[in-house]
Amino acid sequence: MNIPVQPHAVALLGVGRIGIMHASILAAHPLVERLVLADVDPHRAAHVAAQLGCESAPVEAVLDPDNPLSLDGLIIATGTDTHADLLITASQIGLPTYCEKPIALDLAQALQAEQALMESNVPHHIGFHRRFDVGYTRARDLLHSGGLGELRRFHALTCDPQPPADRFIPGSGGVFLDCNVHDFDILRWVTGREVVEVYATGSARGSKAFAENNDFSDSVAILTCDDGTVGSVHSSRYNGQGYEVRLDLMGTDGSANVGLDNKVPFRSMEDGVEFPPEAPWDDFIARFLPCYERELDHFLRNTMAGLPSACTAHDAVAALKIALACNKSRDERRPVKVSEIQ
Repeated sequence: MNIPVQPHAVALLGVGRIGIMHASILAAHPLVERLVLADVDPHRAAHVAAQLGCESAPVEAVLDPDNPLSLDGLIIATGTDTHADLLITASQIGLPTYCEKPIALDLAQALQAEQALMESNVPHHIGFHRRFDVGYTRARDLLHSGGLGELRRFHALTCDPQPPADRFIPGSGGVFLDCNVHDFDILRWVTGREVVEVYATGSARGSKAFAENNDFSDSVAILTCDDGTVGSVHSSRYNGQGYEVRLDLMGTDGSANVGLDNKVPFRSMEDGVEFPPEAPWDDFIARFLPCYERELDHFLRNTMAGLPSACTAHDAVAALKIALACNKSRDERRPVKVSEIQ
């Protein structure tokens, strides 16, 4: 539901790769009257602002409780280790806030941020963009309408063709927090079920940074839901065929498959099969740009207007717990109940 709203003055913190994408979307949005960019590197913020024809300001000015910039909202696209503190600050200064996933690197920080947002009643949205993807939405609708019968299995995966830079890995929280947390969130949203147990394993190949930081380059997690539905979540940092994100739902009356578009990175070995007809996706921005656009539009039209958010801190904490359970399973080499994460 959308209601009429006035144009906003919003600030964006963090002008890395994702931040620049968000800034480009916001700069072109009809409901953004003023856009202010800020970064720990003020020269970088000024450079991007000049390219987009918007303003730049010091981080301190954006987060000033007296709000000298007269801001209406805040978008957080900084490093993961800053998310929780910035959400707490946003709750204190009362700015409606959009924050990229995950909400934090550990549960204590995440719960502190969630509590601050709930107690302040500040409108907020956590950036799990797949909730705005047409395929995932259709799969959810089909499942809940009974079109698949009883869900029995699922298979999800997020695979990158190239690994992140080595310097990114130590502060990422590992592949389950950085990458598969998207799968964990969308599984909760699509199925309406809660994950109760995980078993995670994988390998650290390629860059030495994975092994040095107790991370996986390739992983598999087996998930069990509260109704007994089982499935797997895969990831890879070296998916040479191309960028691949999919979700397969298998029920007693049929299946739903998200991500089987004309650019899925498949190579059939069967005679007479020419699918897919197009070159694979290069990266997540190319694949999901329309979702990011719809998500920011939702924040501007709904969250900032005080309407219910499509993804709350509570949702983000639930996905984080599954990722942390996978980390614990990785470290202890055993199945882990999500209830152990507290």
